[in-house]
Amino acid sequence: MEILTTFFKDLNNIVWGPPMLLLILGTGCYLMLGLRFMPPRKLFYGFALLWRGRTSTEKGDITPFNALMTALAATIGTGNVAGVATAIHLGGPGALFWMWCTALVGMATKYAEVVCAVHYRETDAAGNHLGGPMYYIKNGLGSQWAWLATLFAILGAIAGFGIGNTVQANSVADVLHSSFNLPTWVTGLTLAVLVWLVLIGGIRRIGEVAGKLVPFMAIVYVSGGLIILGYHVTELPAVFDLIFTHAFTPTAATGGFAGATVAAAIRYGVARGIFSNEAGLGSEPIAHATAKTHSPVQQGLIAMIGTFIDTIVVCSITGLVILLSGLWTTGETGATLSSLAFEKALPYGHHLVTFGLLLFAFTTLLGWSFYGEKCVQYLFGMKSITPFRWIWVIVIPIGATAKLDFTWLVADTLNALMAIPNLIALLFLSPVVFKLTREYFATH
Repeated sequence: MEILTTFFKDLNNIVWGPPMLLLILGTGCYLMLGLRFMPPRKLFYGFALLWRGRTSTEKGDITPFNALMTALAATIGTGNVAGVATAIHLGGPGALFWMWCTALVGMATKYAEVVCAVHYRETDAAGNHLGGPMYYIKNGLGSQWAWLATLFAILGAIAGFGIGNTVQANSVADVLHSSFNLPTWVTGLTLAVLVWLVLIGGIRRIGEVAGKLVPFMAIVYVSGGLIILGYHVTELPAVFDLIFTHAFTPTAATGGFAGATVAAAIRYGVARGIFSNEAGLGSEPIAHATAKTHSPVQQGLIAMIGTFIDTIVVCSITGLVILLSGLWTTGETGATLSSLAFEKALPYGHHLVTFGLLLFAFTTLLGWSFYGEKCVQYLFGMKSITPFRWIWVIVIPIGATAKLDFTWLVADTLNALMAIPNLIALLFLSPVVFKLTREYFATH
């Protein structure tokens, strides 16, 4: 195990080094400039399209609304609870600032991903819509790039077991064990059974479940956080000063906090931001490609608000509550830190975190199962779907009993590897995205 841990640490240091940060943020900045800052300007228009997209009758498998809910089901997960806490623990308060920066440019990245996914999507033998990086690489860049599409599908299939499976089960098991002393294997088995009951219904059932659970869980969690922030509104200026100061200056060691450099704040802020909203990974376009829509641009506009909701809203709530509590200096990390912070500020606050984490992780397990399934289907055809679902369910209890630090390490590493082929494709296909966007807004 030590050899494996050392290997992933070395690989993680390479893939999350300066070149990767430059590729992720650079691609987002380039797309934002090419789109002339359209994503933030059209944010409310995106919300209007989302509302209208609840009852679409266009060609597709699920409504645009449920497509976003499925995507949010996969992104609003432990990254919003445990991931934010881990970022602050490793990078200091300044990490939250770099999470925000990642989200802002990530809106442009997410928009471009989904525009490409819908524009280049296909249908399989059963009439289901298929899309995502493997399809827009193959259909957009041509057969000479087929190897890149295959590489993404392989990385996506494997990465799902990290970011979308073991990490989710592990974080839930960890917080339930610390809060209620529930054995981790019980949590793992329970999650496995519940996930299987939904997976047998495919994307339509996943979309239906996500369409109901995601809005409910987000409203409950955010409302609890806003109540805490409202009680401590006079302390917020000092918290924001802490965030902005340590985004550009090192954070000194204090209490159980080991201290953090600016480089650490940037690294962990960007890494956890990507882990949370998945902008640039190429995962969410797989869900959005199934939407009932005729317009790639409209679905892209709907998709980009998911990044805003996930990181700018939900992650910020978690981060601000942690910093307000002062417990970030105790040495605690992960979901336990978030739970303690909410408990200190709100009666039964740890129950809110536990409940939120349960729903967040459950829906993430559903959303990412679909992503992994479509990657495997691209590689091996429809016959691979059922075996993949069984493997996915079996791995859940294994992840629930794994070591948290190692699980996060593997997930972080696989995230970066998965992003590389997708970001390369987006850079090459950016002229198509810009052209479709200009044509759409010329008539709307």
